[in-house]
Amino acid sequence: MIEDILRQGLRVVFCGINPGLSSAHKGVHFANANNRFWKIIHLAGFTAHQLQPEEEQRLLETGCGITMLVGDAAYHRSLRVVAGGIPAGWRAVDGQDRNVPAAGAGDFRQASLLCQAFRVKNAPWGRQEMRIGATQLWVLPNPSGLNRMSGDALLAAYRALSDALPPPSLTTR
Repeated sequence: MIEDILRQGLRVVFCGINPGLSSAHKGVHFANANNRFWKIIHLAGFTAHQLQPEEEQRLLETGCGITMLVGDAAYHRSLRVVAGGIPAGWRAVDGQDRNVPAAGAGDFRQASLLCQAFRVKNAPWGRQEMRIGATQLWVLPNPSGLNRMSGDALLAAYRALSDALPPPSLTTR
């Protein structure tokens, strides 16, 4: 089982749909060598250097965290709605004063169709109108190597979020 990388006071929480098989096997987020997450968040300015998946806990030093809509790798491209109508990964960030980007528009669209809290079809990339409490929602392209989006376009989407955030403060360390 892969643990969420969360604590109070984060400036952003990356939320994917579920761990891939490589991540489930290794027990860390975004572990597949073809996944561009760690490279993209570094190039977008979230981290000072490119972290390796095994260094995922160091992400907290930057004021960032990671959660998933569904914690089970077997749920490929599907969601299980939990009690209260909000998937577990979203309940983890409910009411927190931070930005939450969904790591994949398809994932967010699936969540929004199944979860009464969102009711949004075809969400555009970037900052969303809706919030969960004080939490601002963003939609970002999936960094998976299966996503054929160019690296430049992927980076631009993540950089837009990075540029919209205040820099990490000493309180996030």
